[in-house]
Amino acid sequence: MREEIRVPEVGEPISHYTDAVRAGDLLFVSGVVPVDPAGKLVGGDDVVAQTRQVFAIIEEILAAAGASFADVVKVTVYLLDIDDRSRINPVRQEVFGDARPASTLIEVSRLAVPGAKLEIEAIAQLPL
Repeated sequence: MREEIRVPEVGEPISHYTDAVRAGDLLFVSGVVPVDPAGKLVGGDDVVAQTRQVFAIIEEILAAAGASFADVVKVTVYLLDIDDRSRINPVRQEVFGDARPASTLIEVSRLAVPGAKLEIEAIAQLPL
């Protein structure tokens, strides 16, 4: 079973992709950057504010598929500055609570949205 999931409230993707794809009981959430529904950067130069926006969008996408952060089994975080890891970790802890997904952290030279300091993608196992 394969199902594409679009959440209009989070804005249009900037290319030929969808917000998430359900494949069986797995949900693959596309990389999310800190933008509003109109595609404008949220959080200015503040990586913490940007992280909160990214997780708010991911939460909406998860909810559209009937999932929550407790169902996330893997995240991949792309940061412009690896030293921002210590600044975003408290936000991650708030979002995931006691759940600890597998995680990969990668420093990149730039992202598709100018001014974005991070992008996060996720994989969730959907509740039965």
